[in-house]
Amino acid sequence: VFTAPTREELEAAQPTPAPAPAPDAPAATPPPAPEGAGQVVQAHYGQGTGEGYTAAGAGSIKNAAGRPAQELQAAVAAGLPFAVETGSDQPQVLIVHTHATETYRPTEGLWFAADATGRTTDTALNVVAVGAEMAAVLNAAGICTIQDTTLHDYPSYNGSYARSNATVREYLAAYPSIRVVIDLHRDAIEQDGAWVAPVTQAGGRQAAQVMLICGCDNGGNLPRYRENLAFAAAWEAAMEELCPGLTRPVLFDYRYYNQDLSTGSLLLEVGGHGNTLEEAKHAARLAGQALAGILVESEG
Repeated sequence: VFTAPTREELEAAQPTPAPAPAPDAPAATPPPAPEGAGQVVQAHYGQGTGEGYTAAGAGSIKNAAGRPAQELQAAVAAGLPFAVETGSDQPQVLIVHTHATETYRPTEGLWFAADATGRTTDTALNVVAVGAEMAAVLNAAGICTIQDTTLHDYPSYNGSYARSNATVREYLAAYPSIRVVIDLHRDAIEQDGAWVAPVTQAGGRQAAQVMLICGCDNGGNLPRYRENLAFAAAWEAAMEELCPGLTRPVLFDYRYYNQDLSTGSLLLEVGGHGNTLEEAKHAARLAGQALAGILVESEG
């Protein structure tokens, strides 16, 4: 049974203070934090440059696997390794949630209750609601997308990836037309006990930042990882072109995350537990728009 790594294992670039809201943003006075509440810190994660990073358009890829830089550069230049069929009634994209109960900060104020768990089975409040936003954008663009809402991490967190593996296999067997499998999560970044909310400004509103994670082959577990990496590079570049600052660098590392199941398999972190649900939904719509753009282009 695959055991998911801890969030502390997922390295990221050092954050900078979050950008100020747009000047015309409406002023709001959130309720005061109750006694014993924890702090939420907003931060913006910039793109990586220099040794250990490869540019992907305006975005970047963090080479945590230590692979030769030329390999990542080749993936960036390769473009999408597959094409979808727009306008088809056959599914082209599958969105799943290995950790479906992951949720967001329930308060407008920059605090979280002492008993907050960051999880709920309510699919109107957890990452399932965020995935639904992305699915709606893709379907509106003519890219047939299905979303699985199974709570793979409930009632037991252990074995989540084994259960989502079985789910994805069932969909791929039922719908051979599927080219893209997105495992949508939210991150959990902490700093001295505070929850960190990765944010950016997009269209006059605050959005959560997103991060793609792409696994590298480790002893034969992901033999076609270069194709997933090419997909990650193309999507990263498209998101940054659409909305500069939306993404954190792609994390390319010796991970697994069921990414052997197709050559269009990636894990997407939409915000963190410090973000609000609305910030995450806004980010998912933007990420979906960028994905729709490159998928439509792939057909031509």
